[in-house]
Formats: sequence, C-alpha cells, structure tokens
Amino acid sequence: MIGRIVKLISNDYTVIGDQNCYVCKSRGKFRNQNISPKVGDIVEIDPVNQYILRVLPRKNELVRPPVSNIDQVIIITSVKHPDFSTNLLDKLLTIIEYHNIKPLICFTKLDLLSDHERPLIERYMNYYQIYYDCYQNTELEQIKQSFQDKITVFTGQSGAGKSTLLNHLDEDLHIKTNEISMALGRGKHTTRHVELLPLYGGYVADTPGFSDIEFTGMSKQDIRDNFEDFNSYRDQCKYKDCLHDKEDHCMIKDKVAAGVILQERYDNYLKFLHQLPEKKY
Repeated sequence: MIGRIVKLISNDYTVIGDQNCYVCKSRGKFRNQNISPKVGDIVEIDPVNQYILRVLPRKNELVRPPVSNIDQVIIITSVKHPDFSTNLLDKLLTIIEYHNIKPLICFTKLDLLSDHERPLIERYMNYYQIYYDCYQNTELEQIKQSFQDKITVFTGQSGAGKSTLLNHLDEDLHIKTNEISMALGRGKHTTRHVELLPLYGGYVADTPGFSDIEFTGMSKQDIRDNFEDFNSYRDQCKYKDCLHDKEDHCMIKDKVAAGVILQERYDNYLKFLHQLPEKKY
C-alpha cells in the first residue's frame, strides 16, 4: 500500500493510506542505507505488519525542519515591530527556491508602514506572490485556496504574526495554534515531533520552521541562480559564468545602477556570496 507519512514520534510513523491511518515502524534496512523516512514522504507500507517497506523518490527535502515533498513555504514578514529585514527575507527566498519550493510572502502590520517605505515592499511583487493585509477576508480566502493538494510550511520572524494568521485561517485550530506558533518562533520551540495538519484540502506542517537558515550545500552559483530578479538579465553579462561581483561589463550591476534591480537586494546578494568559503581545487 502507498501512503504519506504525516507524523513522526520517536520511531512511530503515522501513515495515511487508503483513507486509513497506520502507525508503522521503519525497517532496519533504512538505517543500513543511511535513509531516514521523513514526514511528507510517500512510502510503501505493509499494512498488516505495519512496517515501512520503501521510501519513494522525493522531489525535495529539508534537514531542519525534517520534512520532504514540500510544495510551498509561506514567509510571514512583519514590516514593523519587528522591523522589516530585507536580509532575512532574501536569505529565506534564496534557500527556499534552491530546494525547488515555491515561496509565498505574507506581509503583516502594513498599517504601521510609512509612505516612503512602501515602495520597497511593493518591489517584491514583481517576482513573488505576495499577500498584503493577510488578515483580510479576500487575502485569507486566497491563502486557503493555495493549500489545496499541497504541503505548506510556515516560517518567518518571531512576533511577525504567524499564530494570528493561523487563528484567522481556522478558528478551530486555536488549540493547535499555540503549538504551531511556538514551533515556528525561534528560541521557544516546545513541539517534540513533526506533524502535518490537514487544512483546506492540503497539509500544513507543524514544525520548528527554518531553524537552519544557512546556505548548507549551496555554491556561489546556486545563490546567484536563485535570485529571481537576476535571471532575466544574466545572459547579457560579458562573461557566461558571471557572479555579478567584481566582473566588468556586468548587466546586473548596470540594472542595479539604473534602479531596475533593488540596491538592497544586490547588497544582500553580495553579503551572501561572500559568506561562502572559496573553493579549494
């Protein structure tokens, strides 16, 4: 039988298959093959003896949180209290897209935003799906519809409004919401397991969020290739493998100077690039 792992506690894997729920164990062969089943995995199980027999190929996976086959990440981003951080947002976007996951951005506390600050926020609309005033009914309905047949992970700053958004999405989740909020809030994680919660035809991952927001396993080229606003112009650079850093005749730097690409985005890109060690050959 084929099913999906929706919860992991110790070595007990809860698998939904054939509209039934099975609590399965992982066979020893997985440990021998250095494979550890994760929440989100599509697996073949023996429903009688309740063992996981095989993990089907994953389309993506994360280490922290340990979830696989994620379709989208909703990034809750406050514009005030805590203040908007382009560095954190750009870092999350780069890592999420590197893992072939669709990022959605929910801005909160927009009523505190001044008129001269708003254009910076709005520039992200050119490349990413944005939810403004995400507690309003129209935006909430769009977010609900985005859950259909998808696995969704929430992440973002502590205090940005994750628990509030989840309360607005489904009031019946109010018992779970504190668990989710604390799990997603850095430094206050109390949830001892990873679980997929059914919501609006899909699953929302109750996880610690992106506790690992480092460029693990990524090269400088990976960082470059996952800055969405660079990709339209990179073929116009003088050098085929231009890193848009110290090279001359770089179209990306020209577009930054012309205001087409945000200076803040480019500055963050250079910071990320220089955080990685040089390759040793």
